[in-house]
Amino acid sequence: MKILFTGGGTGGHFYPIIAVAEAIKSYASKNKLIPPNLYFIAPDPYNRKILFDNQISYYQVPAGKMRLYFSVANFFDILKTGVGILMAAWRVFWIYPDVIFSKGGYGSFPVVFVGHWLGIPVVIHESDSVPGRVNEWAGKFADRIAVSYPDAANYFNKEKVAWTGNPVRNEVALVSKEGAREFLDLEENIPVIFILGGSQGSKIINEAVVDILPQLVEKYQIIHQTGKNNYKEAKETGDLVLSNSQFARRYKPFDYMDDLAMRMASGSAHLIISRAGSTIFEIALWAVPSILIPITDSNGDHQRKNAYNYARSGAAIVIEEANLNKNILTEEIERIFSSSDHYNNMVDGAKSFAKPEAAETIAEEIINTALKHE
Repeated sequence: MKILFTGGGTGGHFYPIIAVAEAIKSYASKNKLIPPNLYFIAPDPYNRKILFDNQISYYQVPAGKMRLYFSVANFFDILKTGVGILMAAWRVFWIYPDVIFSKGGYGSFPVVFVGHWLGIPVVIHESDSVPGRVNEWAGKFADRIAVSYPDAANYFNKEKVAWTGNPVRNEVALVSKEGAREFLDLEENIPVIFILGGSQGSKIINEAVVDILPQLVEKYQIIHQTGKNNYKEAKETGDLVLSNSQFARRYKPFDYMDDLAMRMASGSAHLIISRAGSTIFEIALWAVPSILIPITDSNGDHQRKNAYNYARSGAAIVIEEANLNKNILTEEIERIFSSSDHYNNMVDGAKSFAKPEAAETIAEEIINTALKHE
């Protein structure tokens, strides 16, 4: 059996693919199937080590972005996509997989286009409340469609759709409470706020947090994933505003957090402040209340819609970028911690939203589709 993965070049596309690959191997082992050969085709490998660790063969195929506004880059990207289709035709025909699993994004277009042309079954997964352009197009002929939010089903043929949630890797889904405080040098009995800005960090969230650091560290410990490009500025500004604070050591900025650090931070967190991308599904599995600050100009306004869809479960509070200031952020943090009943209701909301079996559900459908095609 051969299974081909494809998806755009972001962590929101890449890591769910890895979660599904893990689940596919586990399913094959439990059901005594011959381990499938796994392939990944995309413009960028994103993380070669994780691909290698999961025995996934990578092949590079270029793809151009499809912008909805005028740009000279559109001309060159059309050419890039054309070259990508030709390269994908060779690669996909040479592999000739039994099924293609696509996470969407511009990077998936050449592979899905060629796969459909060759009559190879296609299974897609949409992470957001509003599908991206490639997934919306692919949904017209895909054999099966998995969605993370029920609302996304409205954009597809509902007979093909399953609400699965978003696949999360085992390395991230399983939090580590034991040893977390020692690993992160945290104080006992002081609540922890974990701030996530996505894989690249978020400058606007960083600035809002640093602005209220002196007040925050009096009551809370702050684990702050700033993003590599923002780390120096956040660290230097944090050191400056906390120069006269006796609680300065309670602020712990990180440019990047590996899987172990993420498990430790999520295991010790009492509140998470985050963007509203695929991280929402990790937060739900961690069962931690959250404040979500969606990106204003995300494609199809999907982050804002993601945030409010999740907030309906009672697990999160949404602050839009236009309303983000130190007073509102401080008030919302205090409101969450002010009532144990309210806090516990948010925890219960996260648990009700989480779908820990997402990767296994999708993996089983991919394998069943592949077996029908063999």
